[in-house]
Amino acid sequence: MSRVLLFNKPFGVICQFSRDGLHPTLADYIPVEEVYPAGRLDTDSEGLLVLTDDGKLQHRITDPQHKLPKTYWVQVEGVPDETALANLCQGVLLKDGLTLPAAVHLMAEPLELWPRNPPIRSRQNVPTSWLALTIREGKNRQVRRMTAAVSHPTLRLIRYSIGDWTLQNLKVGTWASQIL
Repeated sequence: MSRVLLFNKPFGVICQFSRDGLHPTLADYIPVEEVYPAGRLDTDSEGLLVLTDDGKLQHRITDPQHKLPKTYWVQVEGVPDETALANLCQGVLLKDGLTLPAAVHLMAEPLELWPRNPPIRSRQNVPTSWLALTIREGKNRQVRRMTAAVSHPTLRLIRYSIGDWTLQNLKVGTWASQIL
């Protein structure tokens, strides 16, 4: 049997247990030994992080060959038009190659959204909007680079789901355990 922890990572937390002296780490939130993150979230990203004690499961979650869908809630600068959304859906050319096609749609600001500390920057004359963006690969800072490539920089990035695991009912900074 495999142990799986679902963690709602706050902004500013690094995805490792060892302390770097600058940022909070997983050790500040998860007092469980012998579990390891299956993938990473940047320090300035928030949301779902899956941890497990099963190396094979960890590999299956992170291996691009399995193309496990990951859905992000993305607050972007401006309001993407149909052309920008179509470009994201078809794949975006980045410096390290073309991304796989993504599923994307505009969404309302999530009802269950928690305040971010520090808050995102706000510009009086520039609207923001929210996207639900699902990718099946994990290039470095991919979602941020994709939205920037279509002229809508990411302001806030929250991973909502990985495969069938979601943030549903998981408050920021908390975790839940499952046995598979």
